[in-house]
Amino acid sequence: MLTLFETNLPLPLLQKGKVRDIYALDGGRLLIVTTDRLSAFDVVFAEPISGKGRVLSAVADFWFAKTEQIIPNHLTHQPLESVLNSAEISQVEGRAIIVKKLTPLPVEAIVRGYIIGSGWSDYQKTGSLCGLKLPVNLQLAEKLPEAIFTPSSKAAAGSHDENISFAKTEKIIGADLAKQIKNVSLKLYNFAAEFALKRGIIIADTKFEFGLDENQKLTLMDEVLTPDSSRFWSAKDYKIGSSPKSFDKQIIRDYLQKLDWNKTPPAPKLPAEIIQKTAKKYQQIQEILCN
Repeated sequence: MLTLFETNLPLPLLQKGKVRDIYALDGGRLLIVTTDRLSAFDVVFAEPISGKGRVLSAVADFWFAKTEQIIPNHLTHQPLESVLNSAEISQVEGRAIIVKKLTPLPVEAIVRGYIIGSGWSDYQKTGSLCGLKLPVNLQLAEKLPEAIFTPSSKAAAGSHDENISFAKTEKIIGADLAKQIKNVSLKLYNFAAEFALKRGIIIADTKFEFGLDENQKLTLMDEVLTPDSSRFWSAKDYKIGSSPKSFDKQIIRDYLQKLDWNKTPPAPKLPAEIIQKTAKKYQQIQEILCN
């Protein structure tokens, strides 16, 4: 499988993100290409994960189709042939989508069904998460009584996102929009969690991103319920009190946590074995969820 670390298309490059390259098209449209770049702890690594971009695109498209009855999304379903020639398509096929240009909202909508990751760290320190008081004596990876909405601020490039309270979210985007995002995020998560569990997968947590269209209508954008934006666990192997077997980049996070690295650039070099195991995990979750 060909690996794509960066793109080179004869279009105006609006943004080179941690994983995605975004190009401008006419008529209020964008071309988004999902590369094989790896980002962990908001740092981009020099080593790509082969095939990762194709998996992310396929999984996101699967969930966009499944959830469009809950909220509209940014997909236009227009063919790449309408904007690229055959040579250009061969570079990005299976990774590129034409989407509506939206006004992105400056918060990330995170929903947690289980206590893990930064949520676990915050809980251990304060017994709370994003201003929400949680039950006492929770264990690592324990299921919460109900899914909770824990937004974060969008940090500038090179900085880390920060968990914020719902009250701060209201100040940033307004009370009505904050409430709308909270409600639809919980609805999306609960729908997806129920679906995935039937296939033996626990969605521990996930993040959604939203924008407003030309009519100020809330629209789902970026990616949705992918191994980059979610924690997928094996329900069969799940056990409270330990970090469960996962189908995402947790292998890399666990490896990095053992290093003497301050989680700022430059990123450490990743062993080939870790890269290969991660690529396999991405492919496995696509097969389990989307087939």
